[in-house]
Amino acid sequence: MKTAVALGLFDGVHLGHRAVIKAACEQKRYGLTPAVFTFEPESISYKPGAGQGYIYGQRYKWQLLHECGVSCFYSPPFESIKSWSGESFVKRVLKQRLNAAFVCCGRDFRFGAGASCGVDELRDFGKAYGFEVEVVNDVRIGDSNVSSSTIRRMLTEGDIRGANVLLGKPYAVSGTVVEGNRIGRTIGFPTINQNFGEGQLVPRYGVYSGSVCIDGMTYRAVTNIGVKPTIEGERRPLAETHILGWSGDLYGKALNVSLDGFIRGERRFDDLGALRAQIAEDISLAADI
Repeated sequence: MKTAVALGLFDGVHLGHRAVIKAACEQKRYGLTPAVFTFEPESISYKPGAGQGYIYGQRYKWQLLHECGVSCFYSPPFESIKSWSGESFVKRVLKQRLNAAFVCCGRDFRFGAGASCGVDELRDFGKAYGFEVEVVNDVRIGDSNVSSSTIRRMLTEGDIRGANVLLGKPYAVSGTVVEGNRIGRTIGFPTINQNFGEGQLVPRYGVYSGSVCIDGMTYRAVTNIGVKPTIEGERRPLAETHILGWSGDLYGKALNVSLDGFIRGERRFDDLGALRAQIAEDISLAADI
């Protein structure tokens, strides 16, 4: 089986990433199998100032790539190949493991130890190892290129609508529903709780409108992202979602909660009564968005 390989981290599978993936998928008409080489997002260290962490974890990223038409993935931990030379990467991954006849990437793709190689070297290796190389143009919206760093900045600022435009679909909190402290249930608004991964970007703390699909049905939802400052004690940030019109046990179920609007920043309330009144108002706003 010969493949057409899209190269990239693809941590957000945004519109720029989708253009690269589309170039690989278009090679199906020539009998090639679309494939993706990427890294486990959790294995990448991010530079300070470039946005804090990866956008999506491995499980949801694979789901999005599959939706784009890719069924063949190779996604090793970054540490396992970061010391390889550019030629070693091409020989061992693109030729021996993936049997690439076509390779595509964005113009800023780097590979090899210390990111020593770029698209010029990839073209040279393509001639030597017998695969075609296509460098996909940047995707622009307005005056800006679509990029993961821009999306990270938007998410940390709470600009969920702007981020969604660049992502090509609503940003989602994706993960298994875990046990919480059940405070929401005691004040009449039961919630599901989802943790962010270690090193994952956490959007601006606050309340968001959104939706969630359960057993084929879509429900409106309101999600609080943060550390629940009204409740005593220190804790890691998490997403706590009240699903409108739903009742039932979702513990242990993997869900994607899509966000489509920012309602307000997270804040501390004097007591649970004040918190309850504000949640009721948030729910009303989320239902109307």
